[in-house]
Amino acid sequence: MSGQGRASNSLTGTPWTNLLRVLFLGVSTLASFSLAQLELHVPTGLTTLEVVEGGEVVLPAWYTMTGEVPSSNPWEVPVLIWFLEQEGKELNQVLAYINGAVSSKPGVSLVHSMPTRNVSLRLEAVHEKDAGTYRCSVNVQDSLGTSATSMGHSSKSIELKVLIPPALPSCSLQGIPRVGSNVTLNCKSPRNKPTAQYQWEKMGSSPQIFFAPTLDAIHGTLKLTNLSKSMSGVYVCKAHNKVGVAQCNMTLEVITESNAAVVAGAIVGTVVGLVLLAGLVLLYQRRSKALEELANDIKEDAIAPRTLPWTKGSDTISKNGTLSSVTSARALRSSQAPPPRPGAFTPTPSLSSQALSSPRMPRTDAPHPQPVSLNPGGVSSSALTRMGAVPVMVPAQTQVGSLV
Repeated sequence: MSGQGRASNSLTGTPWTNLLRVLFLGVSTLASFSLAQLELHVPTGLTTLEVVEGGEVVLPAWYTMTGEVPSSNPWEVPVLIWFLEQEGKELNQVLAYINGAVSSKPGVSLVHSMPTRNVSLRLEAVHEKDAGTYRCSVNVQDSLGTSATSMGHSSKSIELKVLIPPALPSCSLQGIPRVGSNVTLNCKSPRNKPTAQYQWEKMGSSPQIFFAPTLDAIHGTLKLTNLSKSMSGVYVCKAHNKVGVAQCNMTLEVITESNAAVVAGAIVGTVVGLVLLAGLVLLYQRRSKALEELANDIKEDAIAPRTLPWTKGSDTISKNGTLSSVTSARALRSSQAPPPRPGAFTPTPSLSSQALSSPRMPRTDAPHPQPVSLNPGGVSSSALTRMGAVPVMVPAQTQVGSLV
């Protein structure tokens, strides 16, 4: 009996023992989380990363929980945000992991899938505009998501520099390369980062490399003084920085005084020819414009000729008042009529075909001519009219022969 009582007492005490064990484990677990502290890490000594434009780079970062029990389960829920800080610009969020969802800018991603304690950032096809300071911020809470069990917050920064190899430089010559003169060879690359350095070299069987003070490696200029024919040749300029090199070349031809005169004469002749040609073209255009304006003025000012109000069949008199011809339509028709029959009366011919003499006639003492009868043979005017004759007015003449 006593054994059974002890067994019963032990059974009845078991639930209490189990409850105490659970409470102890819970308190120990909470104590381990409360003692744990979040710490974000980047590689030791890594504060700056460099990448060539167009390439890919990884910004390494991870976090740990210091003071946690090794056997405890990481029940944390991280909140992760990557920012880009650039001088003179607002803070730019490039990636965020919140409530189990990732949002990011194009070309930006996490190296490992969340949830994980490795929060490294990957950047693809990097451009110069992507340079700046990247800041990683992590905030971890337990699975309950209560602020009372927050496991901490931490952030780290890494500076990213984008390097640009030199773009193709351009070579130019300043001055006239004649014997005894001075010239300057210029070389400039339009885009490079860090700033490119320049080096000039004369090609040949034994290449010649130039140094200061003849060469300015910062501005890319090479000064050649007291030129001689032996200094003619091909000169190569190389622009280089830590990530690349590019070059250009030019040919220097040193000329003598005679050649210089020929070249100068050719240049002057070409310029003069161009000026003359331009002047001729301008003169031709002005002349064409003047002729066109004159033609337009003539067309606008011209007056159509007046039609003289002569009636059909009337006599025609010249402008100076002199009788030039007397023509009658009926006389024309009579001239086309058939010849008269034998024994018929023939009217007196018309005076339309007789030309008058000059109004200025010499004065003579001869007797005045007798007036001509317009009715030959005693024929009446009405009869003549029926026969087709036309009355004609003959102007009278003065003694001096002038018409009245």
